[in-house]
Amino acid sequence: AGGDGGPPAPAAPGRAQVFATVVDTFLEKLVAAGSYQRFANCYRCFYKLQPEMTRSIYDQFISQLQTSIKEEIQEVKNEGNLEVLFNSLDKIVEEAKNQEEPAWRPSGIPEEDVRSAMVPYLLKHRSYLRKVLKEKEEENRKVAESVLAGRDRIAELQQLIQARKHAWQ
Repeated sequence: AGGDGGPPAPAAPGRAQVFATVVDTFLEKLVAAGSYQRFANCYRCFYKLQPEMTRSIYDQFISQLQTSIKEEIQEVKNEGNLEVLFNSLDKIVEEAKNQEEPAWRPSGIPEEDVRSAMVPYLLKHRSYLRKVLKEKEEENRKVAESVLAGRDRIAELQQLIQARKHAWQ
Protein backbone atom coordinates (compact mmCIF):
# COMPACT_ATOMS: atom_id res chain seq x y z
CA ALA A 1 0.00 0.00 0.00
CA GLY A 2 2.74 2.57 -0.58
CA GLY A 3 2.62 4.72 -3.70
CA ASP A 4 1.09 1.95 -5.88
CA GLY A 5 -2.35 3.56 -5.76
CA GLY A 6 -3.85 0.73 -3.71
CA PRO A 7 -5.83 1.21 -0.53
CA PRO A 8 -3.80 2.32 2.51
CA ALA A 9 -2.91 -0.31 5.08
CA PRO A 10 -5.63 -0.59 7.73
CA ALA A 11 -4.68 1.19 10.93
CA ALA A 12 -4.41 -0.84 14.11
CA PRO A 13 -7.53 -0.49 16.25
CA GLY A 14 -7.30 2.22 18.88
CA ARG A 15 -7.27 1.43 22.57
CA ALA A 16 -10.84 2.69 22.99
CA GLN A 17 -11.96 0.25 20.29
CA VAL A 18 -9.97 -2.61 21.88
CA PHE A 19 -11.53 -1.77 25.26
CA ALA A 20 -15.04 -1.86 23.74
CA THR A 21 -14.25 -5.23 22.13
CA VAL A 22 -12.99 -6.62 25.45
CA VAL A 23 -16.17 -5.46 27.19
CA ASP A 24 -18.36 -7.02 24.49
CA THR A 25 -16.42 -10.29 24.70
CA PHE A 26 -16.78 -10.25 28.48
CA LEU A 27 -20.54 -9.80 28.18
CA GLU A 28 -20.79 -12.65 25.65
CA LYS A 29 -18.85 -14.97 27.95
CA LEU A 30 -20.92 -13.89 30.94
CA VAL A 31 -24.16 -14.65 29.11
CA ALA A 32 -22.71 -17.98 27.93
CA ALA A 33 -21.70 -18.85 31.50
CA GLY A 34 -25.21 -18.04 32.70
CA SER A 35 -26.96 -20.10 30.03
CA TYR A 36 -30.67 -20.72 30.00
CA GLN A 37 -30.05 -24.38 30.75
CA ARG A 38 -28.20 -23.52 33.97
CA PHE A 39 -30.88 -20.99 34.90
CA ALA A 40 -33.60 -23.58 34.33
CA ASN A 41 -31.67 -26.17 36.37
CA CYS A 42 -31.47 -23.74 39.30
CA TYR A 43 -35.22 -23.17 39.21
CA ARG A 44 -36.23 -26.69 38.14
CA CYS A 45 -39.53 -26.78 39.98
CA PHE A 46 -40.65 -23.45 38.51
CA TYR A 47 -39.37 -24.48 35.07
CA LYS A 48 -41.47 -27.69 35.14
CA LEU A 49 -44.60 -25.72 36.04
CA GLN A 50 -44.07 -22.67 33.77
CA PRO A 51 -41.37 -23.21 31.08
CA GLU A 52 -42.46 -20.20 28.99
CA MET A 53 -42.51 -17.94 32.03
CA THR A 54 -39.08 -19.23 33.07
CA ARG A 55 -37.73 -18.38 29.61
CA SER A 56 -39.28 -14.91 29.78
CA ILE A 57 -37.80 -14.27 33.23
CA TYR A 58 -34.40 -15.49 32.02
CA ASP A 59 -34.50 -13.22 28.94
CA GLN A 60 -35.45 -10.22 31.08
CA PHE A 61 -32.77 -11.04 33.64
CA ILE A 62 -30.03 -11.35 30.99
CA SER A 63 -31.20 -8.20 29.22
CA GLN A 64 -31.20 -6.21 32.47
CA LEU A 65 -27.82 -7.66 33.45
CA GLN A 66 -26.24 -6.65 30.13
CA THR A 67 -27.80 -3.18 30.25
CA SER A 68 -26.69 -2.67 33.83
CA ILE A 69 -23.12 -3.77 33.09
CA LYS A 70 -22.93 -1.57 29.98
CA GLU A 71 -24.22 1.43 31.95
CA GLU A 72 -21.67 0.80 34.73
CA ILE A 73 -18.82 0.53 32.25
CA GLN A 74 -19.98 3.67 30.43
CA GLU A 75 -20.09 5.50 33.77
CA VAL A 76 -16.54 4.34 34.56
CA LYS A 77 -15.42 5.48 31.09
CA ASN A 78 -17.05 8.88 31.59
CA GLU A 79 -15.76 9.40 35.14
CA GLY A 80 -12.24 8.31 34.25
CA ASN A 81 -12.31 10.22 30.95
CA LEU A 82 -11.11 6.97 29.36
CA GLU A 83 -11.92 7.91 25.74
CA VAL A 84 -9.62 10.95 25.90
CA LEU A 85 -6.94 9.01 27.78
CA PHE A 86 -7.06 6.13 25.29
CA ASN A 87 -6.80 8.56 22.36
CA SER A 88 -3.94 10.39 24.07
CA LEU A 89 -2.13 7.10 24.66
CA ASP A 90 -2.66 6.10 21.01
CA LYS A 91 -1.18 9.45 19.94
CA ILE A 92 1.85 9.00 22.23
CA VAL A 93 2.45 5.50 20.87
CA GLU A 94 2.14 6.77 17.29
CA GLU A 95 4.65 9.57 17.95
CA ALA A 96 7.03 7.14 19.66
CA LYS A 97 7.21 4.93 16.55
CA ASN A 98 9.61 7.43 14.95
CA GLN A 99 12.02 7.37 17.89
CA GLU A 100 15.24 5.58 17.13
CA GLU A 101 16.52 5.10 20.66
CA PRO A 102 14.68 2.78 23.03
CA ALA A 103 12.57 4.26 25.80
CA TRP A 104 14.04 4.39 29.30
CA ARG A 105 13.04 1.55 31.59
CA PRO A 106 13.84 1.31 35.32
CA SER A 107 16.46 -1.23 36.28
CA GLY A 108 14.88 -2.02 39.62
CA ILE A 109 17.80 -0.52 41.54
CA PRO A 110 16.77 3.00 42.61
CA GLU A 111 20.34 4.29 43.02
CA GLU A 112 21.21 3.32 39.45
CA ASP A 113 17.95 4.71 38.10
CA VAL A 114 18.51 8.06 39.79
CA ARG A 115 22.12 8.08 38.64
CA SER A 116 21.16 7.31 35.04
CA ALA A 117 18.63 10.14 35.10
CA MET A 118 20.76 12.69 36.96
CA VAL A 119 24.22 12.13 35.48
CA PRO A 120 23.38 13.43 31.98
CA TYR A 121 21.69 16.47 33.52
CA LEU A 122 24.61 17.13 35.85
CA LEU A 123 27.14 16.67 33.02
CA LYS A 124 25.21 19.14 30.91
CA HIS A 125 25.06 21.58 33.82
CA ARG A 126 28.80 21.14 34.47
CA SER A 127 29.48 21.87 30.81
CA TYR A 128 27.35 25.01 31.04
CA LEU A 129 29.15 26.12 34.23
CA ARG A 130 32.56 25.53 32.61
CA LYS A 131 31.50 27.65 29.64
CA VAL A 132 30.33 30.45 31.95
CA LEU A 133 33.57 30.15 33.97
CA LYS A 134 35.64 30.43 30.78
CA GLU A 135 33.67 33.52 29.73
CA LYS A 136 34.13 35.12 33.17
CA GLU A 137 37.87 34.29 33.20
CA GLU A 138 38.23 35.90 29.76
CA GLU A 139 36.26 38.92 30.93
CA ASN A 140 38.43 39.15 34.07
CA ARG A 141 41.60 38.85 31.96
CA LYS A 142 40.46 41.74 29.76
CA VAL A 143 39.57 43.83 32.83
CA ALA A 144 42.98 43.02 34.38
CA GLU A 145 44.74 44.08 31.16
CA SER A 146 42.69 47.27 31.17
CA VAL A 147 43.64 47.93 34.82
CA LEU A 148 47.33 47.30 34.06
CA ALA A 149 47.14 49.56 31.03
CA GLY A 150 45.50 52.22 33.21
CA ARG A 151 48.28 51.87 35.82
CA ASP A 152 50.93 52.17 33.11
CA ARG A 153 49.20 55.28 31.81
CA ILE A 154 49.04 56.73 35.36
CA ALA A 155 52.75 55.99 35.82
CA GLU A 156 53.51 57.71 32.48
CA LEU A 157 51.41 60.73 33.48
CA GLN A 158 53.15 60.91 36.88
CA GLN A 159 56.53 60.87 35.14
CA LEU A 160 55.35 63.53 32.71
CA ILE A 161 54.08 65.64 35.63
CA GLN A 162 57.40 65.21 37.42
CA ALA A 163 59.34 66.14 34.26
CA ARG A 164 57.24 69.26 33.70
CA LYS A 165 57.48 70.16 37.35
CA HIS A 166 61.29 69.97 37.16
CA ALA A 167 61.30 71.89 33.90
CA TRP A 168 59.10 74.59 35.33
CA GLN A 169 61.20 75.01 38.42
